Amino acid sequence: MSKKRILIVDDDKDLLKALDLRLKANNYDTTFAADGYEATRAARNDSPDLIILDIGLPLGDGFLVMDRMKDFIEVADIPVIILTARDPEANKERSLKAGAFAFFQKPADNDELLASIRKALGEN
Repeated sequence: MSKKRILIVDDDKDLLKALDLRLKANNYDTTFAADGYEATRAARNDSPDLIILDIGLPLGDGFLVMDRMKDFIEVADIPVIILTARDPEANKERSLKAGAFAFFQKPADNDELLASIRKALGEN
């Protein structure tokens, strides 16, 4: 069975490196995008099994990315986990209504984030 691929979308390079290390240590492959435009392109080209998405991005925020993905049947059903520094009171409900599987505020608890990833991917 091949490794599950996770697209990480964030413009914080340190966070990308940290998530990459954590996910690879848990047997996932990773790809990256740093802005809203790259996120949509990478989702369509790389066929990830899951997307970890920041809300605050250049060239289209996370909400716009989720809206764009709904327009492409090949990526419309990819689970999205929001990982953001934005205020959860203002953004959690909006994220879930937009179709996110889960919402985490940075810095997220590693075990909780991994548990959510496994659940979204249908793993035990």
